Amino acid sequence: MNICVFLSAADLDERYTGPARDFAKRLGKAGHTLVWGGSDTGLMGVVADAAREAGGRLVGVSVEFLAHKAYEGADEMVMSRDLSERKALLLAKSDAIVVMVGGAGTLDEATEILELKKHGKHTKPVVLLNTAGFYDGLKAQFRRMEEEGFLPVPLSDLVFFAEDGAAALAYLEETVARRVP
Repeated sequence: MNICVFLSAADLDERYTGPARDFAKRLGKAGHTLVWGGSDTGLMGVVADAAREAGGRLVGVSVEFLAHKAYEGADEMVMSRDLSERKALLLAKSDAIVVMVGGAGTLDEATEILELKKHGKHTKPVVLLNTAGFYDGLKAQFRRMEEEGFLPVPLSDLVFFAEDGAAALAYLEETVARRVP
């Protein structure tokens, strides 16, 4: 399975890098492919290194203005013209999506993926990895949107909130396995 991971390229402390590394190791050991923003910096580099060390395949999708930060050990590296094209390529190359901790760019990616799913433009499972309660506030906001009629489909049909990498990967494997004939 090709698993797209949206996450920060920032250098973060062990409270975030440890769970991200754990998920990436699980992904690699299970024989899955990491599809990610293609960077060698910060949390993106940590995840790529861990997936590679565990035997995973790496597919990076970077953007031309960030080419200087491209991960050199990727099995495949695609360069996009801009961030919009990058998001489209990441979605096209993946079977499932995991959103890890991140800033405004990660939030943009997550909300676009959920909006596309809401409108039936893809049916891929989406997981928000809620490391250290990072997405508790967003989860509460989504629930409020659902309760007040802003989501035309149940929140549980759009996204699964996982507390750790083991739960995230188990959900993805089970969900994708159910969809394959």
